[in-house]
Amino acid sequence: MKILKSRKALSPVVASIILIAVTVAVSIAVAAWMGALTFTFMGTEQITFTNYQWDTTGNAWFVCTIKNTGSGDLSIQEVRIDGVAAATTKYSTTGSAPWTTFAAPLLLTKGNALSFNLTRTGNFAPGVSYEFTVITAKGNTFGPYIKTAP
Repeated sequence: MKILKSRKALSPVVASIILIAVTVAVSIAVAAWMGALTFTFMGTEQITFTNYQWDTTGNAWFVCTIKNTGSGDLSIQEVRIDGVAAATTKYSTTGSAPWTTFAAPLLLTKGNALSFNLTRTGNFAPGVSYEFTVITAKGNTFGPYIKTAP
């Protein structure tokens, strides 16, 4: 059997260098693509309860102020008292009147705050603790923010 010496081929060293270069180029492209996906989906929602006030004339309402401390805007879907939707929910960007009736979803931009004026069926009982939670349109629940009625 005669070995063909007239055929030319790549040396094993050159072939290895080409394979490594292609592998590195593909891995860089995949890493860039995955990084772009990660930054698109990684906006975090975070709410901080910053202030509260009880109705001093009969515990009929509760005002709580929340601030969006996350990395992007969020939409508020619902505010609950002890796991139940508040009977009446109004909001204000100033923390006091005029109050606007809440309609979901309510946009809360990054770094801004809203105050909610909440009522429940029946007045808040003096000395009883209540849990206040906020649910976003993405389904994230913040709280409970627990306060005891005076």
